[in-house]
Amino acid sequence: MLRLSNLILPLDHPPEALPAAICARLGIRPDALQSFTVFRRGNDARRKTDIRLVYVVDVDLADEAAVLARFRDDPDVKPKPDMDYRFIGHAPPGHAGLRPVVIGAGPCGVMAALILAQMGLRPIIIERGKAVRERTKDTWGLWRRGVLEPESNAQFGEGGAGTFSDGKLYSRIKDPRHLGRKVLEEFVKAGAPDDILWEAHPHIGTFRLVTMVMNIRATVEALGGEYRFQTRVEDFEVESLPHGSRQLRGLHLSDGSFLRAEHVIMAVGHSARDTFHRLHERGVHIEAKPFAIGVRIEHPQSWIDRARYGPHAGNRILGAAAYSLAHKARNGRSVYSFCMCPGGRVVAATSEEGRVVTNGMSQYSRAEFNANSGLVVDISPERDFPGNPLAGIALQRKLESLAYEAGGGGYRAPVQRVEDLLASRASTGLGEVVPSYKPGVTPTDLSACVPDFVLEAMREALPVFGRKLQGYDHPDVVLTGVETRTSSPIRITRGADMQSLNTAGLYPGGEGAGYAGGILSAAVDGIRLAEAVGRSLLDDAAPAVTSPAMRA
Repeated sequence: MLRLSNLILPLDHPPEALPAAICARLGIRPDALQSFTVFRRGNDARRKTDIRLVYVVDVDLADEAAVLARFRDDPDVKPKPDMDYRFIGHAPPGHAGLRPVVIGAGPCGVMAALILAQMGLRPIIIERGKAVRERTKDTWGLWRRGVLEPESNAQFGEGGAGTFSDGKLYSRIKDPRHLGRKVLEEFVKAGAPDDILWEAHPHIGTFRLVTMVMNIRATVEALGGEYRFQTRVEDFEVESLPHGSRQLRGLHLSDGSFLRAEHVIMAVGHSARDTFHRLHERGVHIEAKPFAIGVRIEHPQSWIDRARYGPHAGNRILGAAAYSLAHKARNGRSVYSFCMCPGGRVVAATSEEGRVVTNGMSQYSRAEFNANSGLVVDISPERDFPGNPLAGIALQRKLESLAYEAGGGGYRAPVQRVEDLLASRASTGLGEVVPSYKPGVTPTDLSACVPDFVLEAMREALPVFGRKLQGYDHPDVVLTGVETRTSSPIRITRGADMQSLNTAGLYPGGEGAGYAGGILSAAVDGIRLAEAVGRSLLDDAAPAVTSPAMRA
């Protein structure tokens, strides 16, 4: 089978046009095309009046070798790569010993647990939050009633922070082993829509993510895994060994128990601040890393559709339009859109009392009235929060507390119209754009909770983005503060063996540890962590091989 890339067809082409285009591109008769499958479909919307679909197809031909020889110098015609996942090994029957532990049931932890379970290693999953159904009720309780459950919210609980997002499943990570394909295939088995396997920018949406996460849990448990919800890791038992090395020996849990463990995947999300502090106190190597802060910007989805797709706005194939924008400001800061959510809403995403944090969320249909994305500015440890490796957390907390105060309490969020932000004046009301954030908003001046250098960069970028995307800087567009949890402010540094640099047995990964950004990259990292743990455990379990001389 060969893979044919960059096959371009009109937006509304009939189904029979695709096999005809394959034959024309490869110069073959129709009867030589035995079968084909769409591997990926995207669109080219650079010309709004002439939007094209761009396909990558896997093709089965009667004489594949001859076609490949004829197109040997064509980068768009190549053999189909081997994308099958192969396990590094499986536990022998009756395998005993300490079980691997996964801390956190977000995308990284869930995939790590699934792979470990599929290898027969019966992982224990520790999750501080609730199972996803109960967690969903608590999260909506904040949005509807302004009641926060600190251990069960948009950040904590089964599924991780990605459960209450757009459910995007694309990434720019290098993936030579095609582990992302394994992730998508497992998601489809668990109930995700099968179009995530071929859409160029796939997404699931919150409600479908809930069902999918539950089904993966059932699979892990059927394979011998164990989930412990509403259980927080309070402390880490680390033994100092001769020659200065350190070994993790177990976990102290919030129910008062001690869990012996020497292979622990640390897959907590970027909001597990108390866990980061405890690791730092125990001497685990942590370093500060750059991240971004800013606000959520909200437009009517119809404006974005018209700006991106022109006369094709509303086309069922194109769906709700997305965008990606970036600008380098004169003050040296990068300003960019982040986590764009077509047809969604801005949501309250705090996990700590007396603080306001925003995020974006969409359902699979992306059918709600507004579009939103982060409008954020990069910050770095050297420039903005020097000193302690945890200083970025302190900065986040400061801004989130100021946002709570600016919103007037009750987890209402501060908002400002674009026209008022550009004029450096407080908003006293709203205009044509109705903000979606619940439990409510307060028009004000975002300078009360957003640093001046961030506002300066945004004021420069907004008109630039407006020239690229008509209506982006409309006077009534709403900015909602604050967006502070774009990524983890720390990295729990690891070595080539995927273990902490100075604490053996601790395998940090995913978004919280600073090694991923989004559902897919975190899940891929979970596979890699599970494989590292599996190698160690299976090597330990392998029977010793003795030489003939030793047997004699």
